[in-house]
Amino acid sequence: MRNRELLKQILEATRDLWDRPETRPDVRENFARMLNCRTAALGAEVYASPTGEKTIFYHTCKSRACPSCGYRATLLWQEEMRALLPDIRYAGVGFTMPNVLWPIFKQNRHLLHDLPALGAEVIQQWVNAKYGARVLIIVVQHTFGASLNFNCHLHILVSAGGLQESQGRWISRIHFPKVPLMRMWKYVVITYLREAIKTNVLRSDFDAKELRKMLKTQYERDFWIVDVDHCKSKQHFLGYAARYVRRPPIAQRRFVKVTEREVQFLTKDKKLQQVVTTRYSIEQFIALWAQHVPDRYRHAIRYFGLLAPSTKSRTWAALFVLLGQERRPRPQRLSWRNSLRQYFGVDPLVDRNGQPMKWARRQTTVARRSPVISLS
Repeated sequence: MRNRELLKQILEATRDLWDRPETRPDVRENFARMLNCRTAALGAEVYASPTGEKTIFYHTCKSRACPSCGYRATLLWQEEMRALLPDIRYAGVGFTMPNVLWPIFKQNRHLLHDLPALGAEVIQQWVNAKYGARVLIIVVQHTFGASLNFNCHLHILVSAGGLQESQGRWISRIHFPKVPLMRMWKYVVITYLREAIKTNVLRSDFDAKELRKMLKTQYERDFWIVDVDHCKSKQHFLGYAARYVRRPPIAQRRFVKVTEREVQFLTKDKKLQQVVTTRYSIEQFIALWAQHVPDRYRHAIRYFGLLAPSTKSRTWAALFVLLGQERRPRPQRLSWRNSLRQYFGVDPLVDRNGQPMKWARRQTTVARRSPVISLS
């Protein structure tokens, strides 16, 4: 079960289940790109050493469904965020919603794109009303739970200090209370869905009357789960977010057994407070995995408040002056070779005799024939 290519093998063996016209185009594209990753189908670069040794390095797919490509992209994102964010106190905020609302967003994926903006606006409006300030906000949207079920929720990093632009000063202590944030979050989500029904942009198996009744019931619930951690460091948040963004919703180390009929993997049961084995048929597993492939041009990480691109260009220099900190330069984007050196301690361009290898030529793409793979 330590096979690094296990997810790829599952996709290869089940191609008839997902490579269909009725499958969402983004799913077909990302799964197909993942299968072609590091194969002749994407072309390659050929390197040679003075001793005559040659090595072929196949191109990668850059797909967000690929565990290998996503890992490198995530490491680079972490480095950039560590340099970008000022050294101040932060808070971590988690916004969830009742599980009866999950199917609505699953069936209406176009509505998912607005959830990060709604969550950020809740936080910004609270801070503005209470402190008259603007804060730094990073929103990471998740659509999956531990068992690969569709569970849309937000993880938010927000600065525990804010900029009072009217007075040109920085407030260093901002508190985020759970109950007011929960009430505001509940209000904006329900109002948003009611407007979607009103403007006929929401599809559902229920009619409009039943939907409105259900939304009324959820709005009248006393409590939606909202988590607030007032001592969240940027390093801790970036490390947590990196486990889920730009990568598949399940780590390959969690698999216990994969056969032609069934997939078994480890899941942490929060109610039992123990690790259990979750079992799905191969058809169920592919369907669950596919629903978490993001739509094209939809980002898993978004920036608001003082981190919004339009605002950052105007206030970023002044912000660091008020904080008495120096802006760190953006880390130089590492080349493929140097990133392997830094993160994995391997130099790919040294042959078995320790001689340096130089680029020789580019190998064009070759049509790839799908092998017959049996899972056992």
